Amino acid sequence: MSSEVRTIVWFRRDLRIEDNPALASAAKDGCLIPVFIWCPNEEGQFYPGRASRWWLKQSLSDLDQALRSLGTPLVVIKAESTLAALLQCAGAIGANRVVYNHLYDPVSLVRDHKIKSELQAVGLSVQSFNADLLYEPWEVSDQNGIAFTTFNEFWSKCLDVPVDIILPLPPWRLVPASGIENIQSCSVEELGLENNSEKSSNALLNRVWIPGCRNSDKLLTEFIDGHLREYSKSRMKVDGNTTSLLSPYLHFGELSVRKIYRAVRMKQIEWAQYDEKDADFEESITLFLRSLGLREYSRYLCFNFPFTHERSLLGNLRHYPWRNDQGEFKAWRQGKTGYPLVDAGMRELWATGWIHNRTRVVVASFFVKVLLLPWTWGMKYFWDTLLDADLESDILGWQYISGSLPDGHELTRLDSPETLNRPKRRT
Repeated sequence: MSSEVRTIVWFRRDLRIEDNPALASAAKDGCLIPVFIWCPNEEGQFYPGRASRWWLKQSLSDLDQALRSLGTPLVVIKAESTLAALLQCAGAIGANRVVYNHLYDPVSLVRDHKIKSELQAVGLSVQSFNADLLYEPWEVSDQNGIAFTTFNEFWSKCLDVPVDIILPLPPWRLVPASGIENIQSCSVEELGLENNSEKSSNALLNRVWIPGCRNSDKLLTEFIDGHLREYSKSRMKVDGNTTSLLSPYLHFGELSVRKIYRAVRMKQIEWAQYDEKDADFEESITLFLRSLGLREYSRYLCFNFPFTHERSLLGNLRHYPWRNDQGEFKAWRQGKTGYPLVDAGMRELWATGWIHNRTRVVVASFFVKVLLLPWTWGMKYFWDTLLDADLESDILGWQYISGSLPDGHELTRLDSPETLNRPKRRT
């Protein structure tokens, strides 16, 4: 295409340079402006919590530095309307094209459809890409074209579909479009993602985490080389560095799932050359890829059943007599239930924005099966407090624990907060 193509690259939760199809397409076709739009009014009930906003702030600064090294800054805009901000950018640079990468949560699905229609109505070319998944939700179905409602069936079908593990080279140079100076932009600091009252609490996060696409590569390498082999044995231990810790990087798109998948498969090939057969290693590969599969499945459910953030996939709990007890809800949030493991997990969550997945199962199970509180309350609280708050994964986890999925826990099954801290093997 000619150099007259002027493209807006609309960044959302794909805050990286490498393996970013929207950015790669724009860089190949002509000049561009990379844009991030923060529109708090459109977040609604899913306005990000303190820890998640802290991460986003750091990640945007890191992305801006990466883009500047390639020739153009990240244009940051705080707006009342995402659509209005995009139209203002288009007018300022004379853009004729807008590109972005897909999102699958219920809020984004509605917003993206509306924005795409409005942009096309004024004559802009709009193109979207898959940057978040190995398998697009509409590509996986049973033999009758019906969406799966159990994970094992879904993942079994996915494993029969080949994955392209060759990652395209990132752009080595970006040509900025003229007219950027006419856009009403601001600095990352001026977005207001972190207020003064939150800075003291966020100082603890600074000691433990380093957000950004550049650090995600380092963390991935450390996990693949140092912890993947023992993953099948250590992943359920709540102490120590037993999981990949990649979930916040995945949520904000600082690291692509394709890159993780490729790294795991390459390590599998490498080990196969030296080890005849290592059952524990093969189990580690299977279980870690299964964890990626659960993330894929969370997007799959939200895309095919977009009501699942509000009500159960199954109708069996539609009239269940949940207890609307605000006192019990407060005690759970504050870690004052009287159950040591539950309370320790909830206090850790409040202080650090992070708890081990095994502990998440314990506190969630206690919430719905002992306190009998509505699972949607717990889901929303996780969204408000987790550093790696991810709506689709949150929905999947809470629906699973509450028995709202065909393959979920039965509501009568209690994951005991007294015994679940003892490690055991499970698939």
